[in-house]
Amino acid sequence: MIGADLGWVILFGVLAGIPAMILAGPVFGKYIAKKIHVTIPDYMEFEEIDTSKELPSFKMILSLILIPLVLILANTLSAVLLDEGNAVRDFLTFLGHPFVALTIATLLTFVFLGTRRGYSRDEVQEIATKALEPAGIIILVTGAGGVFKQVLIDSGVGDVLGEMMAGSPLPAIVLAFLIATVVRVAQGSATVSMVTAAGLITPLLEIQNITGAALGLIVIAIASGATVLSHVNDSGFWLVNRYFGLDVKDTLKSWTIMETIIGLTGFAVVFLISLFII
Repeated sequence: MIGADLGWVILFGVLAGIPAMILAGPVFGKYIAKKIHVTIPDYMEFEEIDTSKELPSFKMILSLILIPLVLILANTLSAVLLDEGNAVRDFLTFLGHPFVALTIATLLTFVFLGTRRGYSRDEVQEIATKALEPAGIIILVTGAGGVFKQVLIDSGVGDVLGEMMAGSPLPAIVLAFLIATVVRVAQGSATVSMVTAAGLITPLLEIQNITGAALGLIVIAIASGATVLSHVNDSGFWLVNRYFGLDVKDTLKSWTIMETIIGLTGFAVVFLISLFII
């Protein structure tokens, strides 16, 4: 949207991402691990099963994982290399649809890791059913968080706040970060906050004639702002909350702060670089 060169975006993304990863990962992780205590979620407490059967080979597991990826990639390539209406392209388009590709991989898994390895159909069904148990509440809560987010988006809260911020006399890179942050906090979606910030900051970039490498810095600043302060209106917040069996307080203390460290560190790096470029 702002016309940044992908090479600069990748370069500055790596420069900002490495310190962000270190601080938000092992450094903060080691600290917060001493502050909260989380037990293994109930859904991960399995009954003892027969492990006397020989384990499947690495090649078998890798093949099953790669099957949907290969099918989806074949679908993408066929759309580029083959003409529309071509029978092969139509067939690959069908197989390469994510739903179909994942269904094929699942069925093959049932066969090669299930019935072919001595499990009965009832045992395969029991294993699959057990695996679905934790997914139900996760899908429900994540969906509810997504609904809340969409209500805020449709209400126009993000647009109003973003337009208010756009009139500020702050430097473009700071403004880009703040707009993305405000919209992110207001309505939860990182994607919407990035799109909103990019749309509002683009006219300012043209007025100030900001081009080249500086646009890459603006992109990372927007992405950083769209990462911070993930909280209860973000479906990702609830995904982590349910998968790890956390309560809301511990999720805020761990996930939310971790996301904020990533965003602030990323912005700090590109802001320092901008002092020599913009």
